[in-house]
Amino acid sequence: MPGAPNRPPEIAGAAPPAPPAAEPPEVKLLRRLVPSHVALLQESWKGGVPPEVVAPYEKALGAFRSGDLATAATSLDQLSIRFAEPRWPSLAEPFKRLRVPIPAPVPPHWDPDHALEASEKEARRARRVAEEQLLLAEGSVRWAAAHGIDAAALEAPLAAARAALVQPGVPAEFYAAIDGVWRDLEPRLPPPGRAGKAPAIAPADDA
Repeated sequence: MPGAPNRPPEIAGAAPPAPPAAEPPEVKLLRRLVPSHVALLQESWKGGVPPEVVAPYEKALGAFRSGDLATAATSLDQLSIRFAEPRWPSLAEPFKRLRVPIPAPVPPHWDPDHALEASEKEARRARRVAEEQLLLAEGSVRWAAAHGIDAAALEAPLAAARAALVQPGVPAEFYAAIDGVWRDLEPRLPPPGRAGKAPAIAPADDA
């Protein structure tokens, strides 16, 4: 009789976990666009924001609203470079995190993540980005509340985001909460003001 009558049925191996769904690029851009907007509203820009700084933001915003996401991303990259230039006022925490990172040159083995597997490096990077997003959202909501913008409805999603990061990794509910903050805050913000050119000083009469 072919086969073994008492042979247990074969159990198919567990299917590999499905990769996480890719986030829409416009959602990822909003996470940079809105805190950059709040950074341009800081009091440290005395007299208004210089045109060289506000121009890439305005270009990014216009491109974002028209659906030109590639231009929006490039313009935000240019803005982060502007933020890092020493000639401008220093951004307060947490908004200085929007500056382009300029790490000091160090040997690779000094990097604490150097010996990690690629998957672990990516997990740590994702966690750092999430923690940074939470700080930026908290700072943005604090600024809004201190400047007469009704931000009471944003406290609940902020609390949900904080609670989500108590868990290891970056749970999906974290970005569901944070993205809600950015979407709700963006239309409430006033436009960043441009600084006017300094008036020309007439030469003094010799007489």
